[in-house]
Amino acid sequence: MVRYQVFKDWMLEPVLAAMIRCRITADFITGVSTVAGLAFCPLYFWSPALAYALLAIHLLLDGLDGPLARHSGSASRSGSFTDTVGDQLVVISTTVTWMYAQAIGQPGVDIVSGSVYLSLYTVVVVFAVVRNAMGIPYSWLLRPRNFVYGWFLLESFVFIDTQFAGSVVYLIWFFNLILAAKFVTGFFNIRAKL
Repeated sequence: MVRYQVFKDWMLEPVLAAMIRCRITADFITGVSTVAGLAFCPLYFWSPALAYALLAIHLLLDGLDGPLARHSGSASRSGSFTDTVGDQLVVISTTVTWMYAQAIGQPGVDIVSGSVYLSLYTVVVVFAVVRNAMGIPYSWLLRPRNFVYGWFLLESFVFIDTQFAGSVVYLIWFFNLILAAKFVTGFFNIRAKL
């Protein structure tokens, strides 16, 4: 994960330098990212295209706050925690939005698979925060939310009235299995250090 961060920081260096010159802080980017992600929820029912554009802005900005903090020398545990909480709020709110959408007949996800996804995702994130605080290395780079967001975008605009309509449920169950494995390994890694 550290090698990926170094590579990402190197690739974004010109953008990060410009942001620092403009006095844009990582905390500001985290805040705007979170607001954009949360705005997805009400807009999904009014203008799905605008909602997904804001979700894309959330993801783009979420990829900038950490590198900006490191580049500006302002990286901190509190900033990382704020970023994690903001990301988790967006995961929860978007998933709940899709569960509600499915309940009213729009592209979405059923309550069972969505609830399992939310529960496991939240516990895995909590375990990651605990592991970080305890100094236990965390090597997982895969972020299920990015795949789920992308698949829902396809469900909303491409897979309508095709054999792939509703296939996001299979993707969520796939990630539920991966998250369950991360839950188990995370639990035992933390327990072994206590």
